[in-house]
Amino acid sequence: MLGDYVIAGDADDKPRSDLKRPWDLITGYAKLEGVRLHDLRHTHAGIGAGAGLGLPIIGKLLGHRHPETTPRYAHLDADQLRRASNHIGNAIAEAMDKSMPDAQVVAFPERKTA
Repeated sequence: MLGDYVIAGDADDKPRSDLKRPWDLITGYAKLEGVRLHDLRHTHAGIGAGAGLGLPIIGKLLGHRHPETTPRYAHLDADQLRRASNHIGNAIAEAMDKSMPDAQVVAFPERKTA
């Protein structure tokens, strides 16, 4: 019978209390040395933030009891900030274009990746 947990404890109805050994096996097999289990929570939150999910939703997904905890997890990278700034700038430019046809808004250039 399968239990409710990905990594079960001594009994199928209880989670394992220490994940160090299973996590070391997983990261070794996947050649992800140095990746901490906790890093997955930060990645999960960062991707959610980049997708435009609100911090209350991300906090609920991570099981945070206090709203002030979530921003520490939901890091925004420069590309996300650049896209947000360009989105806002384009909305301003569109509004200005209607009232001031000669106005010009310059977008941030996209970052070149190798």
